[in-house]
Amino acid sequence: MTSETRTKSPVRVALLTLLFAVMTVPVYLLLVNSFKSQQDIQNSPFSLPFARISLDYLAAAVQSPQYNVLESYGFTLVLVVAVDVLCILFAGPAAYVIARSLKRRTQFLLLFFLAGTFIPASALIVPLIYVLRAIGLGNTVTGLILHDVAMTLPVSIFLFVGFIRTVPRDIDHAAAIDGAGRLRTYWQVIFPLTRPAVITVLILNSIGIWNDFISPQILLSPGSGTYTVTTAIYAGISQYATDMTKVFPNLLLAVAPVIIFFVYMQRHIISGLTVGALKG
Repeated sequence: MTSETRTKSPVRVALLTLLFAVMTVPVYLLLVNSFKSQQDIQNSPFSLPFARISLDYLAAAVQSPQYNVLESYGFTLVLVVAVDVLCILFAGPAAYVIARSLKRRTQFLLLFFLAGTFIPASALIVPLIYVLRAIGLGNTVTGLILHDVAMTLPVSIFLFVGFIRTVPRDIDHAAAIDGAGRLRTYWQVIFPLTRPAVITVLILNSIGIWNDFISPQILLSPGSGTYTVTTAIYAGISQYATDMTKVFPNLLLAVAPVIIFFVYMQRHIISGLTVGALKG
């Protein structure tokens, strides 16, 4: 071990420790305070009084009269599935054309899609409202789905292009010799080979849509009565912001599914993002 390595090692450990604390302390506070009384939360938010822990607060959040948490779960899940399916249907073939084409205009098209990743989503909300109203999709679930699909396409196409470029062109030529057209070649030959990229896109998009608050809150007005998990949580606790026995259990209900999903699927995210580099 060189002197430079020995010097950097404590710094690296300190930075990793700091990062671990920043990531885990909020989760710990959310978890332990979801089962404590208001007094315990205010007096000792970091403690875990086993004798006074109760599931009543979490049960009250599930049965809250302000909104139906199970219904918001179901709607959000339907939204995630619809956006994921449409994103795969559009992003995959578009990425295949871009990856296999050598034309300059096609590469400019890829840059055009990548430019979409640099535009803040919040900056598009106001003009988007006018566009959706003009085409009759304002304050509708269909409008929200189309918005989410458009926002997930740039990154999805970028990931698909990077992976498809690692697939040998000889496979396309073999499929063409067998009489397959480009569309059939993609769906029957190339698409099954892009499984790591597909899983990565599905995971990233699902987490982003599940956690999104601004888009459904604005595109689906509270008067519509349709809530995603995040907007339902906001509607349920906004009038009880100082009652921590309502805030923490509701927040736990919102983030628990996505945390479990991410922990379980994180190895697929890593493999999907690195497979192109490993093959290249």
